[in-house]
Amino acid sequence: MKEYLPILIVFIFVLGFAVTNIILSYAFGKHKNTRAKLMPYECGVDPVGSAHQRFSVKFYLVAMLFILFDVEAIFLYPWAVIARDLKMFGFWEMLVYIALVLVGFFYIWKKGIIDWNKPERSEG
Repeated sequence: MKEYLPILIVFIFVLGFAVTNIILSYAFGKHKNTRAKLMPYECGVDPVGSAHQRFSVKFYLVAMLFILFDVEAIFLYPWAVIARDLKMFGFWEMLVYIALVLVGFFYIWKKGIIDWNKPERSEG
């Protein structure tokens, strides 16, 4: 347990710091709510319409695909660091990896998932 004592001390310090900041902010902060303060803020523009509108499924698909391809791109960095040590085996292995990523990319491109101009099908 002696090895974990520094971690515990840092955890207690960080927790105490956070709680102290919250208490001081509440005690000394201004709490005058005005109509302008209570209004939703969106990029400096007054909001128009309902906040309960439905987003297209394409929005979520593109977000998930961005994360997926971003994570796949992260795998290139460790390979780039040791590329010389891997010699030709590492080169061909990464070529296969990039080819698989491109196959996935061209598949979603062909399906029209990342095409924003394509109209959605209506259910019914």
